[in-house]
Amino acid sequence: MPSLPSPTARVRAGALLASAAALLSAGPLQPATAAAASSTAGAVHATAAVLDLDRTGGTPVVHGQDRAYDTASIVKVDILAALLLQAQDAGRQLTARERELAEPMIRRSDNAAAGTLWRRIGRASGLAAANRRLGLTATTGGPGPKWGLTRTTASDQIRLLRDVFDPGDPAHAALHPASRAYVRTLMSQVVPEQSWGVSAAGAGGAGRILKNGWLERSTTGRWDVNSVGEVTVGGHRCLVAVLTDGSASMSDGVSLVERTARAAVA
Repeated sequence: MPSLPSPTARVRAGALLASAAALLSAGPLQPATAAAASSTAGAVHATAAVLDLDRTGGTPVVHGQDRAYDTASIVKVDILAALLLQAQDAGRQLTARERELAEPMIRRSDNAAAGTLWRRIGRASGLAAANRRLGLTATTGGPGPKWGLTRTTASDQIRLLRDVFDPGDPAHAALHPASRAYVRTLMSQVVPEQSWGVSAAGAGGAGRILKNGWLERSTTGRWDVNSVGEVTVGGHRCLVAVLTDGSASMSDGVSLVERTARAAVA
């Protein structure tokens, strides 16, 4: 007889599926273009980008085709960066209400909070304005309220992470030091059931400075599963972004992300 999943595994799976259901309940998430539904035929795709922060040069190594994927909830880091840039421009700190929204958006992947902040930054146009300053060149905000359908590439996610974790020349960083520290702190406080992903590539799987995203496509039943963050490998700090689509299940997508992350940093 096959063994039953442990209570911890059941809790993690239930929490992930509940979060995905909440994301879907925010509105129809299927993009209008055929390109965004690349998993329709059942193909599975994965792309990873890695940047070793402790080596010279700032060009990430990309594994796989650096094509565009739907972000699902990893866009929440970008939404927070845009919010912080707008606050910097106004010469102010985030308000108490903005922090009340930003913190669960990153730590618990709260979708309602993300929707509120998506509107506050000006939706796709506000995201685009921030991304021009952050150096992103291949990210397009989702239509209307559908922030989860933002499209991005693995290399663009490394550009975003670079500004957050190690901008190289701080004088040319878009985010101020306090803003960068705030994003890093929240990414290091994700709830345990969301600690899977690029963290699997770190030393002993330790640490979880990351943000994950997952979304089941209602037209195909296939899953978009993504993970971005910082890991330590062989004493080196590495930024890692893994984007995937077409997995048959959430667990398959998580396994694919973790295998891809480990292979990319090996």
